[in-house]
Amino acid sequence: MCGIIGYIGNDNINKNLVTLLKNLEYRGYDSAGTCVLCENQFKISRSLGNIEKLEKKLLEYKSAKIGIAHTRWATHGSPCINNTHPHTSMDGEFAIVHNGIIENFAELKSELIDNNNIKFYGETDTEVIANLIACQKEKNTLSKIISACKKLVGSFALAIICKSEPNKIYLVKNKSPLYV
Repeated sequence: MCGIIGYIGNDNINKNLVTLLKNLEYRGYDSAGTCVLCENQFKISRSLGNIEKLEKKLLEYKSAKIGIAHTRWATHGSPCINNTHPHTSMDGEFAIVHNGIIENFAELKSELIDNNNIKFYGETDTEVIANLIACQKEKNTLSKIISACKKLVGSFALAIICKSEPNKIYLVKNKSPLYV
């Protein structure tokens, strides 16, 4: 099972995210990653292998106050950087980490490609979720997330950050554990 973390705080965002990931760790993972929102930009760090490999790559962003992180045990897609979480939506508005499995992700991915001309860089169901949220017609973030999640079949826990709401982490769960 993967581990997901969301953190809002005043200092050492990446360091705190990695410390929290280590607290969840109970076996080896094929990859790990962080995403912090800094000056209206997502700053993503990813690494193949264990958390220590990710830790060596991290930069600190002094103005960052919010972030999400993930350790991955591959279910969809091979262990490679393009499949490593966090994932962002093609429009760059949403970043997401995900634990679980979306059973209908292939169908949703085809619809996003056909109806919205979305390009995918990896093979994960998580990248599908990020783009599905971005493509919802609702006006506000919460409504977009609710609408997108109603289309998901499977077991999942999500942590989502949005550029236009730099002080919020949205959390969603369906049949998967999520501790807040």
